[in-house]
Amino acid sequence: MAIEVAAVPWGDPDGSALRDAQRVELDTRYGADTEPGPKPSADDIALFLVARLDGEAVGCGALRSIDAEHGEIKRMYVAPPARGAGVSRAVLAALEAAARERGWTRLVLETGTLQPDAIRFYTREGYEPIERFGHYAESATSLCFGKALSA
Repeated sequence: MAIEVAAVPWGDPDGSALRDAQRVELDTRYGADTEPGPKPSADDIALFLVARLDGEAVGCGALRSIDAEHGEIKRMYVAPPARGAGVSRAVLAALEAAARERGWTRLVLETGTLQPDAIRFYTREGYEPIERFGHYAESATSLCFGKALSA
């Protein structure tokens, strides 16, 4: 099984379908759209990636700039049938490489208390719990993580 990860425009149809599927899954877990703060958009996303497994779009992830040295991971998602195939790891590696190319030294992210799979994944990939930041600071269902990027 070949995994290919490539940058696409925010409005890419496959990327939009993956983000919609993520929203449905999260709304089901939490009972409603509980995302604090502004939703990512073409105006504030520095990079949007779609992962294909044997040609089929099965995963995505994005970077949002925080400042000249820091970025936030947004919209990490892998479709359920493709989970366990290494797609999330491939997307995360591509996001981290792109962050380094931008000169960023740290990535942060927010996930939720009802996403133990995401918590395990990010922890396994070297992300450590940090204080809730920005729009997530007052969100009781938010958990935040960060990772220093090596050169």
